Amino acid sequence: MIVCPLRHVGHQNEAGPDGATVHVDESGSLHVDEQDGDDVKLLGIYPTEQRAEERVRRAHVLPGFRGEPECSLIVPYLLDEDTRTEGFVRIPRGE
Repeated sequence: MIVCPLRHVGHQNEAGPDGATVHVDESGSLHVDEQDGDDVKLLGIYPTEQRAEERVRRAHVLPGFRGEPECSLIVPYLLDEDTRTEGFVRIPRGE
């Protein structure tokens, strides 16, 4: 079974020129950098991408979300499937 978590990114990063906030990178992908201040919120977990997109539309009329309508992220996951199977590395701030 596939589920579709829906997240919203409240951008606060300073990744652009002269410290400007970056919402979408050059490839057109949503830019997310929590270490640089971006705030990722889980809005819900849905059974289909269509249901998650319906929630995006409802959220975009609410304070906070409406200011960044393009900053929602839906990534389908297979239930009972391992993720991050190779671990991760922490990079200290400023390195």
